[in-house]
Amino acid sequence: MKKIILLTITLFSLTVSAQKINWMSFEEAIMAQKETPKKIFVDAYTVWCGPCKMLDKNTFQNKDVVKYVNENYYAVKFNAEGNETINFKGNTFTNPNFNPKSSGRNSPHELSNHFSIRAYPTLLFLDEDANFITPLPGYKTPKQLELYLKLFKTDDYKKITAQGDWENYQENFTYEFND
Repeated sequence: MKKIILLTITLFSLTVSAQKINWMSFEEAIMAQKETPKKIFVDAYTVWCGPCKMLDKNTFQNKDVVKYVNENYYAVKFNAEGNETINFKGNTFTNPNFNPKSSGRNSPHELSNHFSIRAYPTLLFLDEDANFITPLPGYKTPKQLELYLKLFKTDDYKKITAQGDWENYQENFTYEFND
């Protein structure tokens, strides 16, 4: 009986851990790109942001999102008001005005300013050379995020040069993720 319980617990924990996005730092993602080129997907969040927490709970736990992101992107979790030192594209970014006593809002990280992040959460997409593609501000459901994950993964965004192109892309998009 103990063996069955142990096996059940092991299988359950493997299933749970298999359904998590493989988050890494900016530096790790850049190094991984050199070995195997992939685009980078960044979750720019803050500790006080309610929609950021909803994104973590609802969208980033979705098995379709987890699988797609892990297979097609290097995923970076970035505290946009945090205090870490980040080396990115030959520059060092910090948060010189960070207040360690604050449990709420803090000053924006220099990398947040670099990417012109103005709202939280903001999802960033970078190409295989870590060049900035675009920000995507606000909470997204799994299906809403699917549209963008696939748009940037396939480089279809390069074909969208007018409003009508975007509308056609959305109308013809086939959703596969479950919410």
